[in-house]
Amino acid sequence: MKNFTFYSPTLFAFGDGQEEHTGELVRRFGGTRVLLVYGGGSVKRNGAFDAVTQSLQNAGISYVELSGIQANPRSGKVYEGIELARKEKVDFLVALGGGSVIDTAKAIGMGVPYDGDFWDIFAGRHKVERSLPVGVVLTIAAAGSEGSGNCVITQEKGNLKWGCPQSDLIRPKFSVLDPKLTCSLPPYQTACGAVDMFAHICERYFTNTPDVQLTDRLCEALMKTIVEAAPRAIANPTDYAARSDLMWAGMLAHNNTCGVGREQDWASHMIEHELSALYDCAHGAGLAVVLPAWMEFVLPHDPMRFARFAVEVFGCQMDYTQPERTGREGIRALRNFFHRSLGMPMTLKDLGGRTEDIPAMVEHRLEKPGAFPIGGFVKIGADEMREILLHTDR
Repeated sequence: MKNFTFYSPTLFAFGDGQEEHTGELVRRFGGTRVLLVYGGGSVKRNGAFDAVTQSLQNAGISYVELSGIQANPRSGKVYEGIELARKEKVDFLVALGGGSVIDTAKAIGMGVPYDGDFWDIFAGRHKVERSLPVGVVLTIAAAGSEGSGNCVITQEKGNLKWGCPQSDLIRPKFSVLDPKLTCSLPPYQTACGAVDMFAHICERYFTNTPDVQLTDRLCEALMKTIVEAAPRAIANPTDYAARSDLMWAGMLAHNNTCGVGREQDWASHMIEHELSALYDCAHGAGLAVVLPAWMEFVLPHDPMRFARFAVEVFGCQMDYTQPERTGREGIRALRNFFHRSLGMPMTLKDLGGRTEDIPAMVEHRLEKPGAFPIGGFVKIGADEMREILLHTDR
């Protein structure tokens, strides 16, 4: 295991009805006037909006609203939120929703105290030094942004879907996790969320770092839990136990508990960002296509790592004479889980994509500073990215 520094200051309030304490938590962390960031009507239909706003009122916290946040969150809403937050002199942000809402709130938080364009932080021209504090009331188990120091935004000028450099300054001060708020999600959104969190673990699990048995086992336990809980939540949306497992697994998958002390990869996420930027597909759906294709491409680098994945996560029988065969069986099991159990797309075509778009996606990736190589497990260049994307249509 490598040396590491781990700092995760977020307070988690987990369980039924915890959103009713949002106002108390805002006040606990010094907030007096809130910008409430949310998406569409779902938070009003499931009661989350009423519970949170009532809680803010009960705690004597005034608030203004920024609604209409979309999946694959856009820069336009960030600029709008920065202007509104400055005008209304808010000192705290509450994100009511999933990863897109949380990331929008984080970007607004970074942008308000900065004199320049918030995109400078994403483009590497400025390092985040201050941020308005952010609190979260989570309504979908997926991105793990409720516990992470990460943030992804699409810059509409150029259609650039980029993440900002990781910073503990943007980790939420608190996150309210009530599994019941996820029970009204459509099956497709539940499935996309399960794929996203599974992929977050894989980005850490496939590593070249030796002697990481503890975090290996943490990763395997989380992946097994997702494989068991996601189909149950889809079959019975009000299964509180399954929803609870998914909600906590999503947080643990991305707050880096299972990634410390080991080299990480992240090539699949960087490749997928080009799919969701071009096709505006759900991030989880794109990962369901990209992740198995990446696995097929890099498997020869370390067949035993993939064989362990197959055995420990999916219960495949180990073939010690041909571990690569076991590894491929594990990848097939993963595809079956994504496609048959969760109803996710298998190919680029299933996603609505076209093979002839692949060169443009690679070129688009080249616009990012330091675009290649990507990945820590296997270094991926432009040619390798093109080959992996071609694998997505086979």
